[in-house]
Amino acid sequence: MTSQTYTDMFSAAREASRQLISYDDTILSNVLTTLAGLVEANTGMLLEANRRDLAKMDESNPLYDRLMLTPDRLAGIAAALRDVAALPSPIGEVMEERTLPNGIELKKVRVPFGVVGIIYEARPNVTFEVFSLCLKSGNACILKGGHDAEDSNLAAMSLIHEALKHHSLPVAAATLMPSTHDATKALLEATGYVDVCIPRGGRRLIDFVRDSAKVPVIETGAGIVHVYFAGEGDIEIGKKVITNAKTRRVSVCNALDTLLIDKSRLSDLPALCASLAEKNVAVHSDSEAYKALSGNYPAGLMTHAADDDWDTEWMDYKISIKTVDGLDDALRHIARHGSGHSESIVTENQEEASIFQRDTDAACVYVNLPTSFTDGGQFGLGAEIGISTQKLGPRGPMGLREITTTRYLLTGHGQTRP
Repeated sequence: MTSQTYTDMFSAAREASRQLISYDDTILSNVLTTLAGLVEANTGMLLEANRRDLAKMDESNPLYDRLMLTPDRLAGIAAALRDVAALPSPIGEVMEERTLPNGIELKKVRVPFGVVGIIYEARPNVTFEVFSLCLKSGNACILKGGHDAEDSNLAAMSLIHEALKHHSLPVAAATLMPSTHDATKALLEATGYVDVCIPRGGRRLIDFVRDSAKVPVIETGAGIVHVYFAGEGDIEIGKKVITNAKTRRVSVCNALDTLLIDKSRLSDLPALCASLAEKNVAVHSDSEAYKALSGNYPAGLMTHAADDDWDTEWMDYKISIKTVDGLDDALRHIARHGSGHSESIVTENQEEASIFQRDTDAACVYVNLPTSFTDGGQFGLGAEIGISTQKLGPRGPMGLREITTTRYLLTGHGQTRP
């Protein structure tokens, strides 16, 4: 595509964003409800498009699971669309209201960003999630998916456009760009058209977007995620937390990467890892943990950890295990190797739990819970644009409120400034 074609695309999205401001929230919600019905009615079409994408990817690729659509996952997408439709709109919410000493009435209200750009990898569910949240919050969206999910994304966008047309909304409210490098470059340089760009994917993609963009970026983080099983951890809770955090879906950013175990509990490590063995999870252990597991874990799934394992987001049936000497040691390890995404502690010591939540620098910090809960749907947000790990602006799951900005509205009666 030519640069002029991209400019026309961006201009249409900008105009659509201006039009969206005038639509009643009921109409926007009805679009999402219609789309949910279209997803259910066109499950076969979506699965067939997804099969074409899957056929081009090796099943051993960690992205394969993220790429895959199933009837259950499509049913979940339809349910999430209805959940977002039912949420109260953040637009127009009065965040602050007061009268100044000179009689001017001041309000601070939520308003849409305008045009939100999303660059993402092999995640066709993101196409629906981003559209639903952007539309409900009054934003137009420009989506740039990866080549791996091209057919799936095109099929999804065809249904999105059908829903928009059904309710007489501009189809430019949702734009899917080609899955090419020049499209990525054009989106990242679309100053004056795109208000914010959000990458969703691995560390390489996120770093590239942050380093290359001329438009503002909200960084959603790759997850190097830890669970610390403390000296006073409950073993039954630990088993459930570790297993669910690691194996619920290994390819997602909130999946467990490194288990930190207090050295006083090494004798419990085989029991804590028993369910991981059943699911053929390969463990990369330090020498102490390796010794504790030897003879109690399948030898073919065990290896000695390398230094760079502590900085690896596995996205696979693999886990690192590190022995630590108490809470301070665990916190130091997380501070050095964590990505600021999600961290958890398993402990019955309430003081220790409080210190962990206070001192762990991450978007989501859990006590006696798996990190698998880091998800917009689980937080009651309906869905999410991504998990922001930055500190300036939104942090954690980004739902409707997190993709809005604010505006001051001032009303007076002819007051002038002295």
